[in-house]
Amino acid sequence: MKNNTLSRFLVVLAVILFAACTDTKDRPNIIFILADDLGYGDVGFNGGNKIYTPALDQMAKDGVVFTRHYSGSTVCGPSRASLMTGKHTGWSSVRENPRWTASGKPADLLPEDVTVAEELKRAGYQTGIVGKWGLGENLKDGVPNKQGFDYFYGFNKHRTAHHYYPETVFENENLLTLEGNDTMNKKGQHIHYKFVEKALDFIEDNSSKPFFLYLAFTIPHYELTIPEHEKEPYYKKDWPLRKMKMGHYRNDENGHVTYAAMVSRMDKDIAIIREKLSDLGIDDNTLIIFTSDNGHEYDALNNEFFNSNGDFRGKKRDLYEGGIRMPFVAVWPEKIQSGTTSDHISAFWDFLPTACEVAGVKPTDEINGISYLPSLLGKENKQKEHDFLYWEFNERKGPMQAVIQNDWKLVNIHSSGLELYNLKEDIGEENNLAEKYPEKLQELKKRMDNARIEHPEFPLVKKEFKKK
Repeated sequence: MKNNTLSRFLVVLAVILFAACTDTKDRPNIIFILADDLGYGDVGFNGGNKIYTPALDQMAKDGVVFTRHYSGSTVCGPSRASLMTGKHTGWSSVRENPRWTASGKPADLLPEDVTVAEELKRAGYQTGIVGKWGLGENLKDGVPNKQGFDYFYGFNKHRTAHHYYPETVFENENLLTLEGNDTMNKKGQHIHYKFVEKALDFIEDNSSKPFFLYLAFTIPHYELTIPEHEKEPYYKKDWPLRKMKMGHYRNDENGHVTYAAMVSRMDKDIAIIREKLSDLGIDDNTLIIFTSDNGHEYDALNNEFFNSNGDFRGKKRDLYEGGIRMPFVAVWPEKIQSGTTSDHISAFWDFLPTACEVAGVKPTDEINGISYLPSLLGKENKQKEHDFLYWEFNERKGPMQAVIQNDWKLVNIHSSGLELYNLKEDIGEENNLAEKYPEKLQELKKRMDNARIEHPEFPLVKKEFKKK
């Protein structure tokens, strides 16, 4: 494990020996692109018809869309922890966002957590993260450079990631001042453009060797702001005004136009990244995955405009499908068949074993994930399936838990009780079948009760938010 000197020495030695004995130059590059609070229905390839996402739609034409891919949680921090460690929220060291712990102290990744970056370094990869990390609130063992990443540019903490004109940003473990940036007045350089610049630099700098880039955009998380020129195509739509308020989030006034423009800017930059790979001649040897960390927050469920959650119930902070079912598309020329879809049930904790299989190594820690590489490659007959998926969440509306087994889903909102749904017949989770199918309910409840490991910081009891 990572928490003793001998283990660290052995890990370093193993990496050196692996690199010396293995030709790694042909190992595929891996780019994982994560949007922040983007809904399932916000993209064209999932039926969205208001926001322009031509680059993502082209990825769908060139690759594979997963229709049943789930986030690690319904909020940022625990979802990202699940992605990095291959563990669901019943096992993870980060199960809620900062200050929703029993002590009120933010929970970060621990020294003993083994991340996908550490696994890939064993396979000779250069590793980088650009954007929102959110797992190093205490600026100690949880920061990226202590969790397997060679390079980091972005935000360690959640609160600083709320702003697009930050006055400081981390590059590795150095806190840099962004000259001319004024957060409150939204002046200076919009950080999204800097993220793209740094991502392109990382790709070019490492184009001659295998690399893993975790590109964690903050778009379209609140605050909602983007330079005016990005909004021009949407002003022509004559959409109704959803007037945004200014407070902690320094929102632009026109919500609908700003939200759409932010998503479209991200989409354009995904096209730029793919073009960069092509220019470098490494696109055929690069797997790109795109998804979102949890359900949307912007669209109002009682007066939907974008239909961000598609046909699903709920949004961010819900364990209904709208809070955890994510847009997912992957491309890998000559490996992934173009224009395909998969209904394989997968989740964020599956990324670590998938990346390991792509890189030719096996996970070193006990995890909940199963590689979805066979489904990416269209080899469904070789795809292992989950017995079930599990989530727990305990913020303002908590505690709550959920289990999915094939088409069945059990939601346990502790304040109101058990809800059983058949997702094949009722994708909107409108008809609670708890009384009709008591045996199925008890079967899934047993799965739910046995899925978690007790953690002193994350008891399943009602909690109150602890302010600083």
